[in-house]
Amino acid sequence: MTNSVSSDTSRKHNIAAFFSGVGGIELGFEQTNEFRVVYANEFDKYARATYALNHPNTPLDSRDIHAVPAEEVLDDLGQDNIDVIVGGFPCQAFSIAGYRKGFDDDRGDLFFELLRIIEAKKPKAIFIENVKNMVSHDHGNTFKVIREALTENNYFIKWKVLNGKDYGNVPQNRERIYIAGFDNKTAYDSFSFPEEIELTTTLRDVIDFAEKKEELYYYSKDKQRFYDELEQSMTSQDTVYQWRRQYVRENKNGVVPTLTANMGTGGHNVPLILTDEGRIRKLTPKETFNVQGYPKSFKIPEGISNGQLYKQAGNSVVVPVIKRIASNIAEAINNSNEESQLYRNGNVAIIYTKMNGQFEGESYVKEFADSYDQAVQIIDSYNDGLAILPDEDYLKLIKRKGDLEFYSIG
Repeated sequence: MTNSVSSDTSRKHNIAAFFSGVGGIELGFEQTNEFRVVYANEFDKYARATYALNHPNTPLDSRDIHAVPAEEVLDDLGQDNIDVIVGGFPCQAFSIAGYRKGFDDDRGDLFFELLRIIEAKKPKAIFIENVKNMVSHDHGNTFKVIREALTENNYFIKWKVLNGKDYGNVPQNRERIYIAGFDNKTAYDSFSFPEEIELTTTLRDVIDFAEKKEELYYYSKDKQRFYDELEQSMTSQDTVYQWRRQYVRENKNGVVPTLTANMGTGGHNVPLILTDEGRIRKLTPKETFNVQGYPKSFKIPEGISNGQLYKQAGNSVVVPVIKRIASNIAEAINNSNEESQLYRNGNVAIIYTKMNGQFEGESYVKEFADSYDQAVQIIDSYNDGLAILPDEDYLKLIKRKGDLEFYSIG
């Protein structure tokens, strides 16, 4: 099969999406013309309104994922034909903004709900997006649990932290971890994350410095007690600013700082600009979606508060980064005729892992053994010089942020 983009709907890969938000991951995949979304799940009613407006033909399940039986995740013909499962489970449980609660937070179990669906549907590929901090949370143990859970279900996975400004040509400093997994080693071997590209999109491409907006977006001495500090510090149109509770922060690299779910609430963190007419204003909700790389045709629903819209944009993804990764996933799937290896089984898994620091790596079950002792013997027979790394040693070494290549027994 060639790598050419398909226009035949019957050849497109069916996607089931979870924690969909406003559909940014799905949009990136669909823009490749290699995928179509046949099922989406989103619990938040405000996000669903935005999703439905922009994806009117996508079946949208409003239930909490805990209440979704795997057997009800079907394609548009009611068939059990799901090729890819995607999801960016809520990041609060792993982010600094969520106080690094991780799996101790009730929301931490959402990964395992996603895993439940993956285990049942056994798609050809999986794609997960999350905050960069997930890989270092709990001294590396949180990501270790996620990595081993996916590999022990026989997915061959690769992960990498990518910044939107370096890999998506969007003027936003946004680092996220992306995990791609495949049901066979041929697809895994042929997949790679995209290379860095030049940032050519400017602030003026995504932010309107000239046109007058509604008055509610402007700051003034009458409305903001800290306006004098803003006026003194905000002197350039080549950068974006923020009010950070006690001081004005200038984003000196000339891009928008990472958009957050709470931007715009209480006057904090929302990106601020100096307009052509010399006034200070915050970005509009539409502009925050522009900063995430959404097309100008993306629609904003009426009747939803700006606070909710800012939250939706802050929780979303850099669409062009998703598209570039999705293109590589499609190529890997299309070029692999190997049968699924998800049905391998055994008592003990021999897991191979290679890490280029904390933020890039790959892992898969090399084979299964009947017992721990047999697994040790099999690893010795490889004669490749790689050690078996016990959990306690792994957690010590991961702090050093160096390269690691090892086996583990699960």
